[in-house]
Amino acid sequence: MPIPTPINTSLKDLPTYQPGRPIEEVARELGQPAADVIKLASNENPLGPSPAALMLGRLNLYPDGNAYYLKQRLAQKLGVQPANLILGNGSNEIIEFVGHAYMAPGVDVVVSQYCFVVYPLVAKLFGANLITVPAKNYGHDLPAMLQAITPQTRVVFVANPNNPTGTVVTRDELTRFVEQLPGNVLLALDEAYVEFLDDPVDFVAPIPRGEKPNLLLMRTFSKIFGLAGLRIGYGIGHPDLVGLLEKVRQPFNINSVAQAGALAALDDAGHVRRTRDNNVRGLKFFSDAFRRMKLEFIPSSANFVLVRVGEGQRVFAAMQKQGVVVRPMGGYQLGEWVRITVGTVAENERCLRALQTALKG
Repeated sequence: MPIPTPINTSLKDLPTYQPGRPIEEVARELGQPAADVIKLASNENPLGPSPAALMLGRLNLYPDGNAYYLKQRLAQKLGVQPANLILGNGSNEIIEFVGHAYMAPGVDVVVSQYCFVVYPLVAKLFGANLITVPAKNYGHDLPAMLQAITPQTRVVFVANPNNPTGTVVTRDELTRFVEQLPGNVLLALDEAYVEFLDDPVDFVAPIPRGEKPNLLLMRTFSKIFGLAGLRIGYGIGHPDLVGLLEKVRQPFNINSVAQAGALAALDDAGHVRRTRDNNVRGLKFFSDAFRRMKLEFIPSSANFVLVRVGEGQRVFAAMQKQGVVVRPMGGYQLGEWVRITVGTVAENERCLRALQTALKG
C-alpha cells in the first residue's frame, strides 16, 4: 500500500541532503577501528570543543525555551540586545525559519552558483522559484545578483566566506551590495565562517541602532567553536524581524547541553585563537603542497580548501579506502573537485599522502 500522496508537490523533485560520511560508518566498511579513520569532510574543528564547553545541564528538565542566559551573554559579546537574537538547531534551522516566513509559490529566491546546498533545498521545499546567478571566479558576482532581483524577489542568500568554495567578496563590494539591496528583499548573510577572517566587515553594529531591517546575519557554534555535534546557531537582526521568525521556531529547539556548551565556549578566547592559528598553518600546508603538485585549488578564507583532482568521486573513494574521508563535490556541479577540511598537523599530512596515492591510481 503506498503512502498518502503528499500535498507539497515540491518534494517530488527535492534531493536529499547528503552530509559527510561519519567515521564509524566508514570504519565498518573498511573493517578497521574507528580510531584509524580521519574525517576531513565536513568543516568541523579538528581541535574539538573548548574544554570549558564539556558540561551537562539538568537533563531531566526541559531546556530554557528562550535560552535566557545564552542570549544575554551572546548579546553582551556582540554589542546587541537579546531581542536582536534568534537561536536555531544549527544555523540550518535559521535558514528554514526564513523559508517559513518569506518563501512560497510565486516568490523568487536569488542565490549564487556554487552556493551552500541548503539554500536551494529550502527554496524548493517551500515552492519558491530559484534564481541562480553564475559565479565569478567560483565566488559571488554581487552586481549580477543585484541585477537578478525581480519584483517577486523576497530573499537573497550570500555566504561570506562561501561554502563550498572558501571565496570572499571584497569589503567595498559587500558594503555596496547591502546598501543597494531593495528594502523589501531580505538579505540572509551567512557568516558561518566569519571568525576565520582577519578583518571582516562589521554588519552587526548597525543592527541594534534599528538600521538594516532587511538584513539577517546567520552564525554558528559548529565551526570555530567546535560544537558541531550540539547543533546550535543563531541569527542577528532587527527585533521585528526576529519576532517574526520566533513565530515559526519550535519550542525547546535548543537543548540544555547545547546551551551550556555554547555559553561556556563563548568565553574561551584561547581555544578560538588556537583554532585560528591551526587553520592558518593548515591552509598554508595544503596550498604549498598543491602548488608543488601542480593541482588547481581555490584560495580559501574558511577552514577548508577546494582542490581539482580530475575525477572527484574516484579520488574520494580511493582516499576513503585509506581511511581518509574528504568531500566529493559532484552535488555542487564540481565533479572534478574534492573539498578538504583543515585538520591537525598529523591529519593534514596523512590526508596529503592519501591524496598523492589516490592520484597515482
